[in-house]
Amino acid sequence: MAAQGETYRLAFPPNQKPYISTGLPFHKSLVHHVTNTFHASKVYVIVSASISKTSNFSRLQSELGNKIVGVRYGIKQHVPWTDVLEVVNDINQKEADLIVTLGAGSLTDGAKVIAFALANQAFTLENLAKIAADAKPIDLQPCSIPIINIPTSLSGGEYTASGGATDMRTHRKHSFAHPSIGTNLVILDPTLSISTPERVWISSGMRAVDHCVEGLCSNSPKVTDSTDATYTKGLRLLVPSLLRTKKDKENQEARLDEMLGVIESMKGSKAGVPMGGSHAIGHQLGPLRVGHGETSCVMLPHVLRWNHLNGDETVKSLQRKVCGVFWGQEDIERMLKSRGLEPGTVDASDIVGALVSELGMPRTLKEVNVSEDRLDALAANTMKDRWSPTNPVPLKDKSMVLEILRMALGT
Repeated sequence: MAAQGETYRLAFPPNQKPYISTGLPFHKSLVHHVTNTFHASKVYVIVSASISKTSNFSRLQSELGNKIVGVRYGIKQHVPWTDVLEVVNDINQKEADLIVTLGAGSLTDGAKVIAFALANQAFTLENLAKIAADAKPIDLQPCSIPIINIPTSLSGGEYTASGGATDMRTHRKHSFAHPSIGTNLVILDPTLSISTPERVWISSGMRAVDHCVEGLCSNSPKVTDSTDATYTKGLRLLVPSLLRTKKDKENQEARLDEMLGVIESMKGSKAGVPMGGSHAIGHQLGPLRVGHGETSCVMLPHVLRWNHLNGDETVKSLQRKVCGVFWGQEDIERMLKSRGLEPGTVDASDIVGALVSELGMPRTLKEVNVSEDRLDALAANTMKDRWSPTNPVPLKDKSMVLEILRMALGT
C-alpha cells in the first residue's frame, strides 16, 4: 500500500517484483514500508562505507530506531564470497527479518546472494560453492527474508533474479540464480544520489546503456517488438539524461529519468533476451578491480566493432537499430556532430565510443589498469561466462575473445 504522496507500482507488471517507490524522500518511504508492508521488527542494514558517514544514514538510523538489529558497513566491489559469508552468519545470529541496503551495486548483489545463502544454510565457502549456478544445484530452498534496496547508482541489480559474487581464491565471479532471488522494494530518491561520485554514477549509467545496446543487437528468438521498444525507451531516457547530469549534477529530473531508464533497460532481460560479449567480458573484468560500469565503458564499443567486422548482414542491421535511436534525439545528435560524426558514415561502435568519451569515462583496458599479461586468463574466464555463446557472433573460442581484448587494450 502506498504512503500519502508516494507513487508505488510494480517494476514489471502484471506480477513481477520488485515494487518501485518514487515521490517521497527515501527515509519516509522506508519507514512506511518497514512498518506497513513488511511488518518488520528486526532490520539488518547494509550501508556503503561512504554513505555511513553522512546525514542520510543518520536519518535512516533515527527513523528506524531500535528496529535495527545489525549494520554492515560496506561490501567490497564485485562481492567477495568472504564478505557475503560474514554478513550471512551475522544475520543468522541476529535473526533479522528484513534486509535494507543503502548504497550502490555491490550492496545490491550482495544482499541477493546473502538472502539465498541464508535460505540454503550456506555458511561456509564450500557450501556457498555448492549453490552457485555453475554447480547445477538441485533441491534449492527459496529466499524468505525480504529485501529493500535504496540505490545510489544505476547498476540495475535491483531488477534481476540473480546475483554475482566472486570467489577470490580463483578471482572468478559466479552467478547465483533462482526464481525467488530478488529485491522486494526499490526506493528511488534522486536527491540521495547527488552525493554519489560522478564516475560511479555515470559509469553505472553506461552499464544500463550496455543492457539496452546489447539487447537491441541480440539475434535471439526472445527478441520481440516489445523488447525492442523497452530498450529504445531506456536509451531515450538514459543517454540525454547522462549528458545533462555530466553538465549539471544537481539536475534531479535527469537523475530520476536515468533511474527510470534503468528499469526499461532490464525489461528485456526479464523477457529472456540474452546479453553478449560486453557483459561476458565485463563480468570477468570485475575481479581484476575494474569498477562496475567501467567495464561497459571500455568493452562495449570494442565488442560492437568486433561484431561488425566479423558478423553477417543481420548483425550489421541490428547495430543500425542502435544508430537510429542515437541519431533520433536532438541532444545526442548535437554531441555526435560536435565530435565529427555524421549519420550513415559511422557504425554503432563509433557512436557509443563518442558517448563514452563525452562522459569522460575510460575507453581502454590500460586506462583501468589491465595489462597485456592478464589477457589470456581473462579470455579463459570469459569463455565460461553464460553470455559468451549468446554474443551476436558467438564467442566459441578463446582466440576470439583475445582479438576483442587486444582491440580494447590501448596504447
